[in-house]
Parts: sequence; structure tokens; C-alpha cells
Amino acid sequence: MGGMVREQGAGKEVAGEPPAGEEALDLALEEQVFAAQAPGDETPGRILIDLANQRLWFLEDASPRFAAQVSTARKGPGERRDSGCTPRGLHRVRIGIGAGCPPGTVFVGRRPTGEVYGPELAARFPERDWILTRILWLTGLEQGRNRGGDVDTLRRYIYIHGCPETAPLGIPQSHGCIRMHDRELMQLFDLAPAGTLVDIR
Repeated sequence: MGGMVREQGAGKEVAGEPPAGEEALDLALEEQVFAAQAPGDETPGRILIDLANQRLWFLEDASPRFAAQVSTARKGPGERRDSGCTPRGLHRVRIGIGAGCPPGTVFVGRRPTGEVYGPELAARFPERDWILTRILWLTGLEQGRNRGGDVDTLRRYIYIHGCPETAPLGIPQSHGCIRMHDRELMQLFDLAPAGTLVDIR
């Protein structure tokens, strides 16, 4: 991923379905980041995601600094692998991907494809689940709820990521991830480095 991955201390991509052959590489990267981040490292803010109201806040000292509409899973909340649901509970941002990429950059398997989203590309691939601009890859913190076994958020490939400006927000439409429009996502990406707490409820 070159300089695209920020670390601290071709087709439809569905949460829980990594491209063939990439899972070992991704998990090795996750372990590398984990090793570089000392236990107890904290960041100054946290993300709160309200599933019922389809809203996201970035909080500093319990005060909202940023708010945006989102779209979470069409199938509702849930933690099981292959459920198509958005996991609940405490998480962290494990890795931020896409720093420096232009708005509309298309990602498949967490790697930029070289495409930039636009009407022509959308018309050519009407069934793609678009992952655009930035990715905040989440990892669960609650063993047995969203970490480990068949409820592991990291291994379900659950992200906060960009989606087309034409995609509706404020209603659940995703396959498990948290969708945002580019402008708000880029603001959040700059506020939320790896290690940022994420509370999904």
C-alpha cells in the first residue's frame, strides 16, 4: 500500500469477503501495527456512531467537534461473520488508508485501483459496492462480542469509508460498513488517527 497506509504506535466488495490471497497479508499488517502501538496508547478524541439515527460524531473531552450523517447496514446491527450487519460495541481505528488520495479514488481490497469515481464509471459498473477516497478499518475491543472467532470485526473487514455523493445517507443501505460522503469522511480521517476509539451503538 506504499504511502497510502497511515499507522500509529474489481467488483463488489462485501464485508467479510476479502479478495483471494490477501487475508494473510492484511492480518500480518494488522499485527505489525499492533506491535508498533504501545498498550494503553490513547488518542484525544473518539467516534460515536448512533445506528438508530444514522449519525456519527467525533467527540473531544465529551464535546462534539464534528457530526455527519452515515449509512450503516441494511440488515441492521449484528456481529456474526457473513451476516451483512454492522457490529456494535467498542472498537478502535486500526489503520487509516488513503491519505493523500484525491476525492473519488476507488479502492478494491483496500488498494487504489487507479480509477476515480464518476458518472461514466458508475454506468459501467452499476452493481459495484463503491469504496471511495478514505478507509478507516475497525477492530473490535470486546472479546466474544466483536473480537475473535466468528464475531471479529477486523476479519469481517468493517470500515468507515467513502461512497458516491448520490448514495443516500441517513438510512441503512450498506453491507455492514459505515458509509460517508467524501467531504465529511476526509474531515473525519484527519481527526481520527489509528488508535481512535469508536463506539457503535
